[in-house]
Amino acid sequence: MNSELIAAVRRFNRTVTQRVGALDDEYMARGRPLAQARLLWEIGPGGAEVAALRARLGMDSGYLSRLLRTLEGDGLVTVGPADQIGGDGRVRAASLTAAGEAEWSELDKRSDDLAWSILKPLTEQRRERLAAAMAEVERLLISSMVVIEPCPPSDPRARACVRAYARDITRRFDDGFDPALSNPVHDEELVPPAGVFLLATLNAEPVACGAVKLHRDAPAEIKRVWVADTVRGLGIGRRMLSELERYAAERGWAAVRLDTNRNLTEAIAMYRSAGYHEIEPYNTERYAHHWFEKHLAS
Repeated sequence: MNSELIAAVRRFNRTVTQRVGALDDEYMARGRPLAQARLLWEIGPGGAEVAALRARLGMDSGYLSRLLRTLEGDGLVTVGPADQIGGDGRVRAASLTAAGEAEWSELDKRSDDLAWSILKPLTEQRRERLAAAMAEVERLLISSMVVIEPCPPSDPRARACVRAYARDITRRFDDGFDPALSNPVHDEELVPPAGVFLLATLNAEPVACGAVKLHRDAPAEIKRVWVADTVRGLGIGRRMLSELERYAAERGWAAVRLDTNRNLTEAIAMYRSAGYHEIEPYNTERYAHHWFEKHLAS
């Protein structure tokens, strides 16, 4: 670890928690700590499923239940079947009471006031600098929250990513995309030891995927690299590519290769910047116009 970078992050965390009032027992003078206020905000006027709240906030289920009980006891929240907010009646959901909606509106107003209290002492130029720096920090923090792990290709989350991948390329390819006309990728090719399917999640929601096939007596082959629009520009595609390369290298493969369509210009630029060089076609993929290879460090 770089000790100077670690120290800088810790200083930043201390400054932010103090400046936004995270250390106060009564956040924004509303008689409750930040965790309760944030949960109330996330429930919002439209309500939210409890499982979604837990994933979004990264909270332990027991802690979340205690917070919800406290808000219920204060008459701000009700917890019951999700059909009360238009969802599945078998799922639990939290909704704001009339008093909860009034408190939510007050929190909204006071949050604006808090934001202005941070900006007000600064010149206009410094306000713009601070807002731009905050936006960059937010993007980098979100990127650091993305988790990439192996996932069975039969998992519903993996299936959803592959469907999203197919929709994206159908929209972008000149003649659309028909899986029946493409070289097949079978589930058994993407499970160890034959290969792996990697899934990227943000707050437990799938946002990217990628796979690598470990061919016998041939370079490994990268397939199905996809990134959701919601996290594009955060470097997730490059991280996914690196993880796939690392997986192959750790298992003894000296090179990886892939094919891609000419319309996927961002992907082509990423491959080239990551050290891939163009090679002669190594397969008969109908939708491919470019074939790339990269030698891996042992």
